Amino acid sequence: MDLHLTDATATADERAAIDACLGAPESGWEGGARDQARDGRFALGGRAARARRHLLLPALHALRDRVGWVSEGAVNYLALRLTVPPAEIFGVASFYALFDTKPVPPTVVHVCDDIACMNAGAGERIAALERTHGLEGQPCAKGRATWKRSPCLGLCERAPAALVQRAGEGRADSTIAPVTDAQLTEAIERDTTPPRAAEALPQRGEPDLRLLRRVGVVDPASLADYRRRGGYVALARALELGCERVIREVSEAELKGRGGAAFPTGRKWAAVAATPEGPRHVVCNADESEPGTFKDRVLLEEDPFAVIEALTIAGFAVNAEQGWIYVRAEYPEAHETLAHAIAEARRAGLLGDAVMEHRGVRFDIELRRGAGAYICGEETALLESIEGYRGEPRNKPPFPVTHGLFGRPTAVNNVETLVNVLEIVAGGALAYAGLGVADSRGHKLFCVSGAVQRPGLYELPFGATLRALLERAGGTRPGRTLRAVLLGGAAGSFVTPDQLDVPLTFDGTRSIAASLGSGVVMAFDDTADLEAIVRRIARFFRDESCGQCVPCRVGTVRQEESLHRLACGRADRDAELVLLDELDRAMRDASICGLGQTAAIAVRSAVEKLGLFGGDA
Repeated sequence: MDLHLTDATATADERAAIDACLGAPESGWEGGARDQARDGRFALGGRAARARRHLLLPALHALRDRVGWVSEGAVNYLALRLTVPPAEIFGVASFYALFDTKPVPPTVVHVCDDIACMNAGAGERIAALERTHGLEGQPCAKGRATWKRSPCLGLCERAPAALVQRAGEGRADSTIAPVTDAQLTEAIERDTTPPRAAEALPQRGEPDLRLLRRVGVVDPASLADYRRRGGYVALARALELGCERVIREVSEAELKGRGGAAFPTGRKWAAVAATPEGPRHVVCNADESEPGTFKDRVLLEEDPFAVIEALTIAGFAVNAEQGWIYVRAEYPEAHETLAHAIAEARRAGLLGDAVMEHRGVRFDIELRRGAGAYICGEETALLESIEGYRGEPRNKPPFPVTHGLFGRPTAVNNVETLVNVLEIVAGGALAYAGLGVADSRGHKLFCVSGAVQRPGLYELPFGATLRALLERAGGTRPGRTLRAVLLGGAAGSFVTPDQLDVPLTFDGTRSIAASLGSGVVMAFDDTADLEAIVRRIARFFRDESCGQCVPCRVGTVRQEESLHRLACGRADRDAELVLLDELDRAMRDASICGLGQTAAIAVRSAVEKLGLFGGDA
């Protein structure tokens, strides 16, 4: 293959970073030392090298971690190593927000200005940065650092938040929340990060907890501690039950996906298991990027062995020998915790060629980092990303259960969904189905943030009301009045104070034209600028659209423009509201994936329910 390389060459640091990820090159055809006797007779690489394309994302991360950016020379060297044209590699690198293709300082501080942080003083943090360190993206601290605005970092219960990326050997990324002006200055000028604040877990230690019972109680780095608290009991029982019985248990428990789509998990697993013999995959979707959502992060950081055990059960049930966990790059602590837990599980024989000493039960897990793309939370975009391509959704059908990762049958499940599997397998489907209500079985995690006195992650059985959840969170601050609740995240709907008695179930929220989505419950009181919040939601979808399909690529831009015209009072209100309605219908009906299909839901509910932008509430 003619790769069409340019004249740029990789530096020693860039080559070292890539080789540390891919291994040393075996020939001159792969960018190594040329041996005329060998390389002049045989062309090594080709199909075998291209089969390793799934290592492109890890290799780009290795470059970012070591050098800070992806240069033209590094792209050429990667092209040689993987037999992928430089144009394709550049297309992948430029797709992700956390990869830079132009030189940047070694320290980059990303300050969240999304809806939760925006409502918690992020604007003041950013204004202070502009005064002391210049405009966004400009080098500061004598060229050693810069800062950028960021979409949601998944730290909403401790807003405002920041992510600090540090390139260079021995340096690591970290997060700060809640972040102060002084801490931002320290991160930029002195390269220091304060200790992490404790997780906001208001229910810590409560006896009725199931999904969170170990969180904040067990040492997340200790496999022995996890096993003392009931860890790996579910996997042992799964191995006793056998594959078919495990799937039947999950089906009879009526477990539905917790990532937003609420698809029956047992049906998905059964579809994968029913495919012809051959390689199959199970994937844990931990690319939790919905603004306002942080439940998966807490589980990954505080109970990582539970995620590993549950994914192992999923692999056993569908007869898959390979599992993948795809974690968003904005969760560096979760990535580090999971990497340690996977290594511990391998050492203990809980992953590998004989899981729990059962011959013929082989299963292992690869950990992948995203790179700043909300769209990769869509299951097929995530699969494309793992394979080393731009994270753009695929047309469906075919569905991942028959044509998933590398074209093979694949079950993709959310973190919270998987952790529920442990409860079902260990305690039985009948006991699990006795929790919750008819259409919504089990317990649900809710990410409560905003204008409440005790924000944090809450676990309740399905059927509790929104009012009861807000009361558990302490209600609004003294002297303040609740104005609205955003339910389900940026892709969800606003709920008014007179709708607080809605039961938090899949059918209950549907009855008020809302959805549980990813479990976001973000409260706004009478001090919030809701029109600014809605415009920020519109900007989020504009920025995060992958651009693949016209309805979403154009519709999200036009939606934001219309809201700005309405906010400025320089528009025909009735005509703009008609336009917003038409954009909503076009994106909902014609977009390839859920991003475009849900991009106008919050806007529509803000206009219709809250009377914003001149709408009739």
